Amino acid sequence: MQPAVRMYATPVCPYCVRAEQVLRDRGVVDLDMIRVDLHPEQRKHMMKITGRRTVPQIFIGDYHVGGCDDLMALDRAGKLEPMLRGEPV
Repeated sequence: MQPAVRMYATPVCPYCVRAEQVLRDRGVVDLDMIRVDLHPEQRKHMMKITGRRTVPQIFIGDYHVGGCDDLMALDRAGKLEPMLRGEPV
């Protein structure tokens, strides 16, 4: 079973758009996209749980992947797809 994938993002952020595309290309259908531009309280929550101000901030299950560069590094290392399948990495 695929773990939940959550991404804090804005629609105009090119890194958010790229991260969403990578996740979709890897089979993520149910992406929980949290728009911090529409919900400032969600940005505050994101900053509290990640210690970061920038978007995107991506979670796979309870694991905080980080931003777009972190997601891309995980993919290059061959760890993203197993993680998305719920396999331990």
